[in-house]
Amino acid sequence: MTPQLPDLLALLPGDPAIAHPLVAAALAALVYLAADALSHIAAPRLGRRFASLREALDGHLRPILRHVLASGLLAICVALWPVGGPAHLVLGGALALAIALLARHILRSLAIPYPAVIPLAVLLFVMVLSGSSGGFAPVGDMLDEIGVDLGARRVTLLGLISMAAICVALFAAVRLTNRVVGRSIAHSKGLDATQKLLAQKLGAIAAVVVAFFVGIDLLGIDLTAFTVFSGALGLAVGFGLQKTFGNLIAGIILLMDRSIKPGDVIVVGESFGWVNKIGVRAVSVITRDGKEHLIPNENLMTQEVENWSYSDRNVRIRIPVGVGFDSDLQLAQQLMLRAAQESPRVLRNPKPNVWLTNFGDNRVEHDILVWISDPESGVGNVKSDVLNRLWLLFRENGVTIPYPQRVLHQAAMGERSD
Repeated sequence: MTPQLPDLLALLPGDPAIAHPLVAAALAALVYLAADALSHIAAPRLGRRFASLREALDGHLRPILRHVLASGLLAICVALWPVGGPAHLVLGGALALAIALLARHILRSLAIPYPAVIPLAVLLFVMVLSGSSGGFAPVGDMLDEIGVDLGARRVTLLGLISMAAICVALFAAVRLTNRVVGRSIAHSKGLDATQKLLAQKLGAIAAVVVAFFVGIDLLGIDLTAFTVFSGALGLAVGFGLQKTFGNLIAGIILLMDRSIKPGDVIVVGESFGWVNKIGVRAVSVITRDGKEHLIPNENLMTQEVENWSYSDRNVRIRIPVGVGFDSDLQLAQQLMLRAAQESPRVLRNPKPNVWLTNFGDNRVEHDILVWISDPESGVGNVKSDVLNRLWLLFRENGVTIPYPQRVLHQAAMGERSD
């Protein structure tokens, strides 16, 4: 017959009140050492296999895995150890500590602030410790007795703690889901940048909606109580939150029809720059000055928008140049074409071109037409570079750039005799 654990403990020498807790403490230490060794081996492999989860946990994968293994092994030890006595309490305390540390690492990996992490970790520690040493019912009854009556309802300390714990847990679950889903979509090779952004936004909205209804169910809130609230919410949306919901829907439409994408170069009113981010409320446009303009999504749906890279990133720039009437026009046009071709950002295909556009009052007007493929890097600097090169070429080859002149003729008037 196989000996049971109580029979093995009875063979230990010395006072059981001292020996058994020491054995339990040593067992808990061995469990932690084993869990640490296993996590050291398994964490890199899990990180390579589940890259999105590793990135979402922000470097906490190994300690989380360590405490998960320790909690599982200590739970087995608590279940097998004879109930009652200090030794069982030692193992229960080790199990409670492992679960509390597990919760702490998970919440901190999701950037949950310490004021929310510490109370939840302490609550888990107390719950597990009291459950392993005789049941949570006495502690729960004590917390439930502390409360106040508000009308027909009674608000207890146990209810407040439970509500806070549920809210923190749901918030952490939503954030973890958003991180995992977002990174999984970002690493997907079958979607372009706009489709990835749209999928991430829709996934985030779905996670919040699911968490809301799960929280309602866990907190035991009667949905019929929201009848009046839903009417008030409808009025609020109709009056005060109309713009907010309008911008939300407009942002989703922009991502769906792909008329504006991150990286596009757009002009909206006086704002010119490239799209950095399409958010829930506004589109972030970064100008060449480094300023970030936040343009409401609804404005991009209702106003005229110039998208320089909607179907093609190539943009043509017109650079006006005038030369004197006494200049060699063929030579001047060759120098204009040479200055454009030597500019590093000007494309060779489509090739630059020079047009004679007009005979002005004191000059022959031309347009240098060049193409660039990176309008987000600016347009004015391309014009400046071409004109600087052209100025040097004109001076070397004797081509003159006229300037406006006015000739005043003063007629002599003879004196009239009386």
